Amino acid sequence: MRAIISVSDKTGVIDFAKKLSQLGYDIFSTGGTKKALSDAGVPVKSISEITGFPEILNGRVKTLHPAVHGGLLAKRNLNTHMKELADNDIQPIDMVVVNLYPFVQTVSREGVTIDEALENIDIGGPTMLRAAAKNFPSVIVVVDPADYEVILGKLETGEVSLEERKRLAQKAFQHVASYDTAISQYLRQGMDSFPDKMTIALKKRQDLRYGENPHQPAAFYAEQTAATRQDTGITWANQLWGKELSFNNILDADAAWSAAVDFAEPTVAIVKHTNTCGLASHPDIAEAYRRAFSGDTVSAFGGIVASNRAVNLAMAEAMADVFYEIVIAPEYDADALEALKKKKNLRILLAELPPDYASKPIGYPDYRRVKGGLLVQASDSLAEDDVQLKTVTRRAPTAREMEDLLFAWRAVKHIKSNAIVLVKDKTLVGMGAGQPNRVISVDIAGKKAGDKSRGSIMASDAMFPFPDSVEQAAGVGTTAIIQPGGSIRDEDSIKAADKHNIAMVFTGVRHFLH
Repeated sequence: MRAIISVSDKTGVIDFAKKLSQLGYDIFSTGGTKKALSDAGVPVKSISEITGFPEILNGRVKTLHPAVHGGLLAKRNLNTHMKELADNDIQPIDMVVVNLYPFVQTVSREGVTIDEALENIDIGGPTMLRAAAKNFPSVIVVVDPADYEVILGKLETGEVSLEERKRLAQKAFQHVASYDTAISQYLRQGMDSFPDKMTIALKKRQDLRYGENPHQPAAFYAEQTAATRQDTGITWANQLWGKELSFNNILDADAAWSAAVDFAEPTVAIVKHTNTCGLASHPDIAEAYRRAFSGDTVSAFGGIVASNRAVNLAMAEAMADVFYEIVIAPEYDADALEALKKKKNLRILLAELPPDYASKPIGYPDYRRVKGGLLVQASDSLAEDDVQLKTVTRRAPTAREMEDLLFAWRAVKHIKSNAIVLVKDKTLVGMGAGQPNRVISVDIAGKKAGDKSRGSIMASDAMFPFPDSVEQAAGVGTTAIIQPGGSIRDEDSIKAADKHNIAMVFTGVRHFLH
């Protein structure tokens, strides 16, 4: 029996190779893997002993040879295949243990050159994996160190079953597919258009308690990409406390975190069913929480709290009497963490802030599933400087109003269309979300705000097609409005605002969130 071992990830490979050798396998290897095995006392031969040909082109060509691929691809139950091997003095190869060059890790480094990236594109490894996986009834193919013990156990007690070989082959093809996807993504950087063909590579982060409903199994996958930094946000958050997450927990936590980190100032967001129901900025993070909670004390129950600053004891104590599913922050003071852990049903997540998150929003591909396909768009990640504000009414906003208008314009993009928010002192005091009619959203926002609507400002995620929403805003005491503009009846809305001495600002862009 013969095995080829050539791995980038050398976790556990020495012990695995030793036991294979003890089971009677002749082991062949290349480069760094061969040296590591040899240094550890594992009997190992050079791949050149199979090919009868030296490694050439600085190692670019070493396993691309008929003696390797004939030994992998020959079907053992076909006499003609086995005769051809014998006629050409080729011996079968029974196992391939390969994982590929660290391409993603290489191109993620600062200042990596295109030449360095190209040198980390594995050619021989994927070719051997595909050959072995194609012939899995005869060849055991291994890409994951986690499978070493499983395989050894089966070999020691008998044979690796056809079903197990099939499972390993599937992992091998997926390993190669994910690798090729990363290379394609890297080479696509800087290209503005969407490609005619595109693959997405995903790696499972964890199984979930359940999906949207308890009868739906679910898992959480992280996108594997060479194009952007991967280790920030909900996907890579560490859970410090609490029971396992569900599908809805992650959706809501992502929405809350996205809202909180959209602000440079200390900010707390409270989310329910992916909509921001509480949001406030304040230099004191505990006060930011109290203001966010005051925006909708009813909807906050069972919600998600996200803070873009360290959670301190004062904030933790302010949260004590409210049931929340999750709190997420970039840091927790030790006494705050202890206080939060007294809530046994609270999940506590620690997430890293994106670099320069407030001044330079990171764009990413936004995927939306439809039956049988995906919609793909660039994320809604405009920086504040990318939006040119235009005052269209006789009265311009005051400095205080402008601060709230800018806060509200960031807030409204995190609420489902048709979205309306009312803001006062950088605090969300009322919102209407997801209504098919914008007038209804304005009505809901006004009712939620109650008396707090007096002196508030309003933001709309899209234009007002009629002046009725402006009239409603005047009725609840709003003093300024920010909206995209662009309706053929903009002039009617402007006249209504002027009539009520409301300052109105157009952004020229909209924030639909479906």
